[in-house]
Amino acid sequence: MTNLVKPLIIAAAQSHITADVHANGRHVRALMQRASEKGARLIHFTECALSGRARNQINNWHRVDWEALDAELTETADHARKLGLWTVIGSNHRLPPPQEPHNSLYVISDKGVIVTRYDKRLCASDGSSLWYTPGVTSTSFVVDGYRFGCALSTEVHYPELFAAYERLSTDVVLLSCYAEEAIVAIEAQAHAAINALWIGLSTPVATSRGLPGGVIGPDGNFLVRARRGQPAIVVAAIDPARPEYANMQDRTRLRRTQESDAPPPATV
Repeated sequence: MTNLVKPLIIAAAQSHITADVHANGRHVRALMQRASEKGARLIHFTECALSGRARNQINNWHRVDWEALDAELTETADHARKLGLWTVIGSNHRLPPPQEPHNSLYVISDKGVIVTRYDKRLCASDGSSLWYTPGVTSTSFVVDGYRFGCALSTEVHYPELFAAYERLSTDVVLLSCYAEEAIVAIEAQAHAAINALWIGLSTPVATSRGLPGGVIGPDGNFLVRARRGQPAIVVAAIDPARPEYANMQDRTRLRRTQESDAPPPATV
């Protein structure tokens, strides 16, 4: 966690996802507009918000109109520039055949530039590994002095990923998750509290009755949460100066010190 005192307002989007990338793009940009009007500096969308997700809206990669998807991504980046709004959006990323696409988060700056991309690394055993090529590295970026990390979907089940972000002095992890199981939110709250992270949780409307999105503070409590079953924008301030967070940074530093001082594990 940083020692910054100026709050940063972020938005978590709960959006409709269809097989029509043009409809997805229009919907995304409308929610971006609403977030900007609410004073957000960054908006975060769910997994595959722009492209549609394999096994849900997509049943065959050969039927995907990649040129149309590229055009929608370009238009979305231009809209981010017009609004001066950092935008993190889920989309499939095409790779040269015969490789399967990445399941990715594009990070678009307030200048309308794609500054980085996060590719899901830890594919689950639920069949998604047959559809997607895993990524190989973590991704972080900085907005107004705050460091952000990214995670996708079932990566919420891997505590080592969130611990690694904490060791990199990450302030906020943006978790995009096409899921409906309530346990996902509980896991995210635990990662937030253990690692003193803010976590933005973005989910689609279709799964939000079981798992509405929101923003979790570094004490593990939701600061704000979307209504179930409808498109929504919820905003929250990333504010390390809040009294309830006063000891968060010291706690994680203590844990790291204890880990470094611990003797190596015994071998047999």
